[in-house]
Amino acid sequence: MPVTPRGVAAKPKTMTNDQIILFALFFAVFAMLLWGRFRYDLVAFSALMAGVVLGVVPTKDAFSGFGHPATLVVALVLIVSAGLVRSGAVFLITRTLVDSTRSLGGHIALMGGIGGVLSAFMNNVAALALLMPVDIQAARKAGRAPGLSLMPLSFATILGGMVTLIGTPPNIIIATIREKQLGQPFAMFDFAPVGGITALAGLAFVALIGWRLIPRHPEAAEAGKPSEDFADYIAELTVPEGSPHIGKRLGELYEVADKNDIAILGLVRDGARRYGTSKNAVLKAGDALVLEAAPEALDEFRAALSLTFSDEKREELLRADGAGLAVIEVVVTDQSRINGKTAQSIGLAWRQRTVLMGISRRGKRITKQVRKTPIRTGDILLLLVPQDSIGDVTEWLGALPLAARGLAVTEDRKVWLAIGLFGAAVLAASVGWLYLPVALGLVVIAFVATKILQLPDIYTHIEWPVIVLLGSMIPLGSALETSGGTTLIANGLTDLTAGFPPWAILTVLMIVTMTLSDVLNNTATAIVLAPVGIRMAETLGVNADPFLMAVAVAASCAFLTPIGHKNNTLVLGPGGYGFGDYWRMGLPLEILVVAVSVPAILTFWPF
Repeated sequence: MPVTPRGVAAKPKTMTNDQIILFALFFAVFAMLLWGRFRYDLVAFSALMAGVVLGVVPTKDAFSGFGHPATLVVALVLIVSAGLVRSGAVFLITRTLVDSTRSLGGHIALMGGIGGVLSAFMNNVAALALLMPVDIQAARKAGRAPGLSLMPLSFATILGGMVTLIGTPPNIIIATIREKQLGQPFAMFDFAPVGGITALAGLAFVALIGWRLIPRHPEAAEAGKPSEDFADYIAELTVPEGSPHIGKRLGELYEVADKNDIAILGLVRDGARRYGTSKNAVLKAGDALVLEAAPEALDEFRAALSLTFSDEKREELLRADGAGLAVIEVVVTDQSRINGKTAQSIGLAWRQRTVLMGISRRGKRITKQVRKTPIRTGDILLLLVPQDSIGDVTEWLGALPLAARGLAVTEDRKVWLAIGLFGAAVLAASVGWLYLPVALGLVVIAFVATKILQLPDIYTHIEWPVIVLLGSMIPLGSALETSGGTTLIANGLTDLTAGFPPWAILTVLMIVTMTLSDVLNNTATAIVLAPVGIRMAETLGVNADPFLMAVAVAASCAFLTPIGHKNNTLVLGPGGYGFGDYWRMGLPLEILVVAVSVPAILTFWPF
């Protein structure tokens, strides 16, 4: 039911010291997030601590965000999503419906529809993580570049998250802000009329027109080949003791390398990379050849020259295990354990009995030793793992497999039990029988009790950096609201649009929100601009709900850059995209979202 704000706030004449400090903190947060040098959770938590020390955030409220309903719901949704994966509920759908013989437009429409529906009821990042390997496999079978369908799939999962309360964190944030300031939260499906219409329009555009706007890169075309040709890796192979190649010049190996489609890039000796290609260097035992190769070619070259993997001792331990070895490819996400670190620093070899064989990084050449090279989001890693530990290693790393192997279904017998438990919780929360965090908490307990999830899974599947971000930003957002800072922003926007009709002001708010969300975290954007929307409504003397819905839709629709939403970042490497590729499909999609959602908001949530 629509809620009208109580009274119209008076415009403050000057900024207070608290407002100045809070605006400076938010500006610093946004600048640091744009810079990208430090991870967003560290930036947000540092800002929170600064706010407490400077006295603008009360000490008693410093950690209130960590117990906030929005934070709890996000954490619980991630756990429930993991349970739906483990039960096989998602792959039950994809195995049944996905067919690589469909036309590209038909494939995108189907995968986008599946992704949109899944994203409405589970975290949209988790939905993409599930469907990305399926989409890549379908591209391989169809003989096309996965870049033609991965960006549409990413956009579809973002769009689907707008439909329900639990589909995306901004919706949860906005519902709780509405409850705090207006006395009543949004219900589970209050977002569905506007979000559903917008998502359908967006999916239709993506499937019919959008994918045609994606630039065709040669690198992206190479990504469409089967696993063995998926990407060239920067890898290392070592000259062992007693090798017949000791004493030869490196250039003498070029002929064999050419026959195996291998590019010899250089030489590492005594832990240091030698200058240039070292073509005339005389090989010694322990020298590591720096190579660029596909996985299959790499193994053929190793066998042809009797070379060993760069971590020879670890490989011997692997083989001594007797479990057999497998070579797998995984994509690094921004939440992966190895992101920003090296294989050596996280103990990949001794902790997980896994050898990093190579790294594929679009447009960059790795110049250091592979296991000492810091890994980045979007890198594709070539790993040598024990056959029986593929899933464990992939999960421990927090990476995404480029085949269904790492996230294999473990409890097929409990598919319908998992679906039933989740469906019951959604129903109970929707009709008001149970408070949403309680309903989801009961599902988590039931998943553990029925062994759909193991107890450790509860903690390993929570995206802790997001929790820290929420827990830190919520008190800062509350302080900005209490200090009158959001009223100040709202009055500024209202003055800027003075004389505009309310629907035009609503449109301006959407554009501002969408622009911020394209370069910042969408959760942080929602925390700041939802109270601004309420204050703008108060100033105009109209219902606040249209403004909250506008912020909800706009905060979720970040389609211009790979940093606007995690889903866009996840497909950057596997799709072979460049930073500037997203806006080509994203800009017309954002214009379409505004054009469709504003009339829908005014229809279902009138002023």
